[in-house]
Amino acid sequence: MTPAQLLSDAFGRIHDGGVAVLDGLDPDQLATRPGPDANPVGWLVWHLTRVQDDHVADAAGIEQVWTAQGFADRFALPFEVSATGYGQSRLEVGQLRADADQLRSYLTAVHEQTLGYVAGLDAGDLDRVVDHRWDPPVTLGVRLVSVINDDQQHLGQASYVRGLLGL
Repeated sequence: MTPAQLLSDAFGRIHDGGVAVLDGLDPDQLATRPGPDANPVGWLVWHLTRVQDDHVADAAGIEQVWTAQGFADRFALPFEVSATGYGQSRLEVGQLRADADQLRSYLTAVHEQTLGYVAGLDAGDLDRVVDHRWDPPVTLGVRLVSVINDDQQHLGQASYVRGLLGL
């Protein structure tokens, strides 16, 4: 298995899991919080997609799907276009209202861009430093594994919250 195949499989699992967790949920269910500070399914899927979009586009040196394909305008969220959900307040989390088709469409578009990028990677590419702000500096391989790990954690949270909805 090549590094590109391995990464494609991991990102494919995130996409497929995201599509599954959204299946059949209406906007109210997507916005339901199991507690006052808990994150709802819709926000979790949006956030994991934004993180993947932001981090992969940065590493690839390409524009994010969020802006390039007009998703920022379609979602019309009341916060900065650059927001990925990191560090958002309870109030900001509650401001995301979207339907499953909208979230699925964005997730799929990001997935396609991610697959297009990782398809061209080989083992040597994974050692390229993409972030010098850390010690040690972050390589492409570490960044992609970090995105996969973060996305999988949020996908698990979304699945758990969906279960709490009795679905």
